[in-house]
Amino acid sequence: MRKFRKNDEVIVIAGSHKGSIGRILKIDWKKNKVTVDKVNVVKKHVKPSQTNPDGGIQEFEAPIAISNVALKTGKDSHSKVGFKVKDGVKVRVSRKNGKTI
Repeated sequence: MRKFRKNDEVIVIAGSHKGSIGRILKIDWKKNKVTVDKVNVVKKHVKPSQTNPDGGIQEFEAPIAISNVALKTGKDSHSKVGFKVKDGVKVRVSRKNGKTI
């Protein structure tokens, strides 16, 4: 079981986007990166091609390190994620207060 899942609401705890809140769009477990909605938006210049004859500038969310995000638990609070076994089932729990996520 992994600590983060797609559509989890997270808060960025380190880096230039510290304090930003968003939902996880994509997770790359091999590179330990996550793509968060409306966080780390970058611009890329695209040459004209057959599929995109105009070319132009695209904006998209670039991935950030998974260690730089924490699960959002309250209004402005966040917590790292741990695991416990309850009734024979492994569940995610908040490290701060021990509540099941």
